[in-house]
Formats: sequence, structure tokens, C-alpha cells
Amino acid sequence: MNRTELVAAVAEQAGISRKDAERAMKAFTEVVTEELKNGGKVQLVGFGTFEVSDRVARVGINPQTKKTINIAASKAPKFKAGKALKDAVNA
Repeated sequence: MNRTELVAAVAEQAGISRKDAERAMKAFTEVVTEELKNGGKVQLVGFGTFEVSDRVARVGINPQTKKTINIAASKAPKFKAGKALKDAVNA
């Protein structure tokens, strides 16, 4: 499912226009992105948690040249599924 299909499904499920569903999806992604940029997390009980994971600097190997490279420390967004979502997927 791509973004357009998701917006259409949300609009149909909620009984709202596609334009309103698109606006809601955009607002949701912007709010989650801003919260993660500020180091926070977004927890939706039963669905899951969006949070930031710190990655330490490390040494890696370039698979084409086999030379070692230094990989800088970084932050990565992470999603952890909640129990209700896991149960629904496994049912």
C-alpha cells in the first residue's frame, strides 16, 4: 500500500473526504517528525511507539573495495509495535 492508497483507505474508513484525510496524514507525519527531531517519542497505546535510536560510531568494510571505513555516529528513527498490533497481525 502506498501513500495514495493509504489516504483513500483512511478517507473511506473515517467517512471523510480524501483531501481531509491527506491533510490529517500530512499533519500526523509532521508532528511525529518534529517530536523525534526534538529527541522525544510518540507513543500510541495499542499501536506502537516511534522513538529515536542512537547509533554509535563504528568501523565498517566497503564490500566492493574491502577497505575499512569509519561510520560516524548517527540517530535513526525506530518503530516498536504495540501488543495489540502484534496480536492483530498474528491472529
